[in-house]
Amino acid sequence: MALVWNVELLTIFPDIFSSFLKASLVGKAIDRGLLSVKATNIRDFSAPPHNKVDDTPYGGGAGMVMMVDPLMKAIESARSRLPQAKTILLSPGGPRFTQTKAIEMATAPETIFVCGRYEGVDQRVLDLGIDEELSIGDFVVMGGEVPAMMVIEACLRLRPDVIHNSDSTLFESFSPSLGDGSWVEAPQYTRPEDFRGHRVPEVLLSGNHKAILEWRTAESRKKTEILKSKSSR
Repeated sequence: MALVWNVELLTIFPDIFSSFLKASLVGKAIDRGLLSVKATNIRDFSAPPHNKVDDTPYGGGAGMVMMVDPLMKAIESARSRLPQAKTILLSPGGPRFTQTKAIEMATAPETIFVCGRYEGVDQRVLDLGIDEELSIGDFVVMGGEVPAMMVIEACLRLRPDVIHNSDSTLFESFSPSLGDGSWVEAPQYTRPEDFRGHRVPEVLLSGNHKAILEWRTAESRKKTEILKSKSSR
């Protein structure tokens, strides 16, 4: 029997996750008891009536910074429910999230995701309450909610029984089973065989599994080289 992945999301916008948690394989995983998610509002840990969670930075500068006190209280509350969890901050200051990292995280029984906002979080939160930072790329978004969804999807699909045919996760882009783990997947085709003069490669129609594997390996290498060439410009 597959174990449930218990996830807690610390955010000031819990409603952002409402449709995400109901849709597609994420919603099905929750319905089947493979995933349990609690979205906790960080504002619940700040003082009324304004429930303030941000303030101006010491030393000056543009923007606001998430305050240490309410965020640490939210983290400590989540840890009391998920004592085995790593606390992960979605942040452009962390190492880049990769498929290898997704494979590692997919085995965790519990995870706490902290979704930052504004100009970032007080450094003391990182010093006292964060086990790991993760970035989804060399760019900045408005908050950590969408990055958290991306990480959840990437990890969840690798957990047992979430995807009906688990073989589909073995030979895909950035999989350790594909090339050196940095390759992207070969082109895919389905019906019809001919669409506006663009035909499916004959080798895929041949039934020759050895030839098909060789073609896919060559095409995967070719696509990866093109991608790396574009990325280096």
